[in-house]
Amino acid sequence: MKKSSIITISILVALVAIAVYVFKTKTKTSTIDKEASAFKITDTAAIDKIFLADKDGHAITLEKKEDGWHLNGKYKARPDAIELLLYTMKMVDVKAPVSKTAKPTVIKLMAAKSTKVEVYSKGEKIKQYYVGHATQDHTGTFMILTNLEEDENYEDPFITHIPGFEGYLSTRYISEEAAWRDRMIINLRPPQIKQISMQFHEMPDSSYVIDLFSMQRFGLKTFKGQQLKYDEERIKQYIAYFQNISCEATFDKTNHLVDSLKQSALPFATLTVTDRNEQKTAIQFFHKQPIIAKNEQYGVDYKYDPDRMFLSYDNGKEYAIGQFFVFGKILQTYQYFTPKY
Repeated sequence: MKKSSIITISILVALVAIAVYVFKTKTKTSTIDKEASAFKITDTAAIDKIFLADKDGHAITLEKKEDGWHLNGKYKARPDAIELLLYTMKMVDVKAPVSKTAKPTVIKLMAAKSTKVEVYSKGEKIKQYYVGHATQDHTGTFMILTNLEEDENYEDPFITHIPGFEGYLSTRYISEEAAWRDRMIINLRPPQIKQISMQFHEMPDSSYVIDLFSMQRFGLKTFKGQQLKYDEERIKQYIAYFQNISCEATFDKTNHLVDSLKQSALPFATLTVTDRNEQKTAIQFFHKQPIIAKNEQYGVDYKYDPDRMFLSYDNGKEYAIGQFFVFGKILQTYQYFTPKY
């Protein structure tokens, strides 16, 4: 064999070896990158437990039950917040890797402030990652995934986003209990209601009781038992208001306002709704002190806040703040139902 042929073959063998090495290296790197960036959970319907914890000591556990999602084993969780979180877990995608120069800073910031996310299905942890801060342009969110087999985080964080959404995702991973609590106060369809009792403590003569004998036959009476004439359409409209009535925000039991309301506040109204199973839902309404800036803005010297009130529900176990825009329609005196002719 000629010397030139031997040199040519040797060069080809060397090139093949280099090509194989480069291919294997790239494949390995690609595989690692793919594993380290697999934040998305396609089958969110299989998720039945989520744990969120931040660096400030806040932690919540969301569990899926037959009647919906529950929070920390004590409350029902907000359906809208659950829906948004599951949607985010399903749609989150990698926007770009974090550059080598930025990586140390990103990891340092995430070590100081991030939210740990654990996702479970049928008792097994299927995903764990950390949600960090937003990018400077607020269109991406830094995240780092955990290798569950080795119980260690992957080395590289990524910039994530939801395609088509301009914004960051960290606000969807809330770890404070109050933010997750269901704000529904009362949700009864007209056929479920048997009786509505509205007592105005400051205007006792305007208090009343509505009896629902059927969806076509009603009764309206004062607290003293005096039967009153009524406009049937007004009654029907009123009982339809008791669906999807929510407060603006709930109060933690340690809130000083809760103690004040329990100890010294007197309600200006008490609503009691009895359903067909004889279950009673009682809500007490309390005045809220006016905000001076609002009085100046409206040009009226309001004695109480005209926009918001405090209320207690769940038979006095829970307290919240509500808007007159929402509750005002059910805080009607009996004169609202009397015929106009």
